[in-house]
Amino acid sequence: MRKRVAVIGGGIAGLAAAVRLRDLTPPDTEIIVYEQSGALGGKLRTGELAGVTVERGAESFLMTGSDGAESAAVALVKRLGLESALVHPLKVPAALAFGGQLAPMPAGTLVGVPGDLSKLGGVAHVDPGHDVDDGRPLLAEGTDVAVGALVRQRYGDEVVDRLVDPMLGGVYAGRADRLSLDVTMPQLARTARVEHTLVAAVRAAQAASGRVPGRPVFGALDGGLSRLVGAAATASGARISLGLPVREIARTAHGWRLLLGPAATPPGPSVRNAGATAGADLVPQTDDVDAVVLAVPAKPSSRLLATIAPVAAEAVGELDYASVALLALALPPGTPLPDLSGFLVPPSEGTLVKAATFVTSKWTRPEGSPVIVRVSLGRAGEQERLQFDDAVLTERAQGELGELLGGELPPPVATWVQRWGGGLPQYAPGHLDRLATARAALPPGLVLAGAAFDGVGIPACVASGERAAEDLGKSWAA
Repeated sequence: MRKRVAVIGGGIAGLAAAVRLRDLTPPDTEIIVYEQSGALGGKLRTGELAGVTVERGAESFLMTGSDGAESAAVALVKRLGLESALVHPLKVPAALAFGGQLAPMPAGTLVGVPGDLSKLGGVAHVDPGHDVDDGRPLLAEGTDVAVGALVRQRYGDEVVDRLVDPMLGGVYAGRADRLSLDVTMPQLARTARVEHTLVAAVRAAQAASGRVPGRPVFGALDGGLSRLVGAAATASGARISLGLPVREIARTAHGWRLLLGPAATPPGPSVRNAGATAGADLVPQTDDVDAVVLAVPAKPSSRLLATIAPVAAEAVGELDYASVALLALALPPGTPLPDLSGFLVPPSEGTLVKAATFVTSKWTRPEGSPVIVRVSLGRAGEQERLQFDDAVLTERAQGELGELLGGELPPPVATWVQRWGGGLPQYAPGHLDRLATARAALPPGLVLAGAAFDGVGIPACVASGERAAEDLGKSWAA
């Protein structure tokens, strides 16, 4: 009998799951991707500014995984026939902005955690007497800690505040003192359970990565990452349903029933007086499927799981998110900028701007193009700082950017603001245990995928979607 699978969520995790399902299941399997917004891709969204391609979400992906093999994103690019479109950033250094100056980013760190204290270049000072071998591993087996707790204990506050915090802020918009080591730095977590000093643990993690010097670390696609989205949707052969949210999931004798469409709005007093019925103009829709891939953020996942898997719903619902905004400025051609790919700003500087990318310095762009700067705004717990209209947010960010660069910038010829409310998961210590609890409590035929569960970044989301599809395949074969 032909199988029907619903993938709830049309971000890259959901699309990767759909592609993998297509590869694993019989050709007549029907795959339906439900995306409540009007477009696929989630936080992969390619835009344009003053005639230049500029990403409005994720900008690139890691080329290799933690084991040194090609990342899941690269494997998907090849699967989709896009390998010839791979491009890499130019070899331009990055910097840190603090104390009114731009300082070179120290080389050889692992997400800001140094393995060679002699290469810090005055950015941070470390008392090596704190990182002593006390005869036991840094972390006990099964223990997870906040990144900041471990690094402060061994290296002191400056390394966390000036290096690790801005690096984690750039990826997660979060703070080192609140983010799980297991999730954000899994390689370091593994070696910390073996090595007795942080220096040794960082070096062991770097060695285990298998990265080859000179080989590109990051990749993107010529023409933008939306090409990955479109190609995945096509390769999956899925029926795509846009703008129709899944309101509820219920068990049936043979699988699952999805209740589709917006929630009914209770009528106001005047409507009731007219004798109207709440939601009378809404026609409920349902869809019966054999299996479900749930690839949406934590809060909607928790809501959909509440009646069918309450233990999983509770574990999933504990995850918090940070809201961020991206501002893109098109400055007049020839506007001078430092010879950098961009810079990170430590939270201790107190700025709204937490990072800037000099797009036309980092990526090859046509000669004579406007100078494009992409600015990242907002950190976890700072949502109120983003509560201004686009014009005010642009003015404030542009002023800060000028101060950080040491001079007023010329008026931009064009700008846009992209807001990602609740866009980045904040993985507190113990996240993997909570996730294991959630997955163990799921009924057969229902799997989880996406950044809410398995990490941010395109490779992590792709791998998560593919694992979800494989888990469904195993359950059918059992």
